[in-house]
Amino acid sequence: KLKEGVSYTFDQKSGEMKVKGPKGELTQSIDPAFKLVENEGELTLERPTEQKRHKALHGLYRSLVNNMVEGVTEGYKKQLELVGVGYKATAQNNVLELSVGYSHNIWMSIPTELSVSAETAKGQNPVITLEGTDKQLIGQVAAKIKSLRKVEPYKGKGIKFVGEHVRRKAGKQAAK
Repeated sequence: KLKEGVSYTFDQKSGEMKVKGPKGELTQSIDPAFKLVENEGELTLERPTEQKRHKALHGLYRSLVNNMVEGVTEGYKKQLELVGVGYKATAQNNVLELSVGYSHNIWMSIPTELSVSAETAKGQNPVITLEGTDKQLIGQVAAKIKSLRKVEPYKGKGIKFVGEHVRRKAGKQAAK
């Protein structure tokens, strides 16, 4: 469904789809064989044939267009939590500085399309918040940050998503 204040353009020849809304503008290339039909404020994607390839792409493009419309209206947000003694995060001018147990700090430049913030409340783990309109880009950057210190299963230390459950393993058992 197209929300209020959202407009789109679709170039049938090149397959270029642009969605513009209150929070920004996103572009995505779509197979030119597909057709976009607007009916009563609802955008419908029609596939050219019933081939297996077209059926698979139909679902993909439908999700991509939906994510674009949702992104330019509401935006997306992901939160990462740093679990570990002495783990810290600070963010300034889209540069994230992480101290996650290595001998050096890690400086990471965040794309300008996203906004990043880091906050540390007393007695709680530091939380990094990524916000933006592009769901794919937020997921990619969050995965990159998470890969800097994967959560280990014995103590649960590392970088994880807020609310993510980590399967824990039992450590060594004393000899009996």
